[in-house]
Amino acid sequence: MMEELMLSDLITLQRGFDITKAEQVNGEIPVVSSGGISSYHNKHKVEGPGVVIGRKGTLGKFFYIDDKYWPHDTSLWVKDFKGNDPKFIFYLLQVLHFEKFDAGAANPTLNRNHVHSLKLTVPKKKYRKKIASILSSYDDLIENNNQRIKLLEDMAEEIYKEWFVRFRFPGYEDSKFLDKEGNEVEHGVEGGIPEGWEKKKIKEIVEIVSGYAFKSDTFNDDGEYKLVTIKNVQNGYFVTETTDCIDDLPKNLKDDILLKDKDILLSLTGNIGRICLVYGDNYLLNQRVAKLKPQSDFLYEYVYLFFRSDFLRMTLENISNGAAQQNLSPIEMSELEFRTPKELILKEFSDITESFFEEMIILLKKNQILQETRDLLLPRLISGKLYVEELELEEINMAAEPQEKY
Repeated sequence: MMEELMLSDLITLQRGFDITKAEQVNGEIPVVSSGGISSYHNKHKVEGPGVVIGRKGTLGKFFYIDDKYWPHDTSLWVKDFKGNDPKFIFYLLQVLHFEKFDAGAANPTLNRNHVHSLKLTVPKKKYRKKIASILSSYDDLIENNNQRIKLLEDMAEEIYKEWFVRFRFPGYEDSKFLDKEGNEVEHGVEGGIPEGWEKKKIKEIVEIVSGYAFKSDTFNDDGEYKLVTIKNVQNGYFVTETTDCIDDLPKNLKDDILLKDKDILLSLTGNIGRICLVYGDNYLLNQRVAKLKPQSDFLYEYVYLFFRSDFLRMTLENISNGAAQQNLSPIEMSELEFRTPKELILKEFSDITESFFEEMIILLKKNQILQETRDLLLPRLISGKLYVEELELEEINMAAEPQEKY
């Protein structure tokens, strides 16, 4: 089943093409740099499908591109697959640990000539496509779940905008709308606010809990507790991969620092105002990250979508300070005032959207199971420890789908 080859027998790697931001014209062609898709251009250099490797700065990251793309100078791309399935090559490269081939000094750099001469023991060609299909079945399920998550979030966000931005909430036709002087105006008039929507400070609807300053000299790579740092908080959903862990909890640590499913996190420095959700166990809130605790359960969905809004993001950027890097003060943020919907409307909004968020968490957990299973299978399939001759793809697809009901 296995044979010995050099990497150059399987593929030819080529350095990417330089292009500056100023030279790019906005389009639909992804520009793939060492960290992934960094921007979009209107011209391509390579036809897809393709595989791109981080060459400079970020080594050992691999990206599969379905269609036309522009590999950046900071990357290597597969110029010739030599008859191999591109997906198989994508998976093969992930077990080779290219970070070991750092040829740079201060800035890590990957030399294609070094990796071309790498000797490998790989499955024979007749098995490679099947291995790629097995692993792809997991990635396809993960992507399908991601699309479902995006759809659920889009649905919740659209209802939020319909009710609280366009003011077309249930019963709005019978509601009065007032301008800032208190005069009645027609629905849809700029500045018109529903009667009874009072100004409230942020701290009246959500408590902002700052993270704990864990000591960096206690960090390790595989401790029991995983720290959520500022780099983990991106718009979207918290990915359960952290590089900073600790073995023991500090004494007298507040309960709020130990995170749980559905906790809402907010970035306080750098690119401030990023919002994401937590899912998974044993995560701790580190400094420069805040947790948003709605003052009532029915405020949860409203708080998440309110903080995700462009309007609030711009407001938070305006009150942040710092020369080298923006910093957001939780105390100052807590004092901001905004018109807040009536409690009855907020409860009705929660009743409608709560199931969306519950399903998002279920799908995220499914993806975690799928990713872990795929990552266990990957080295075993590539090394030949798991035989594929009798393995049916339909069985793999069934095994790849977790059976939780929701």
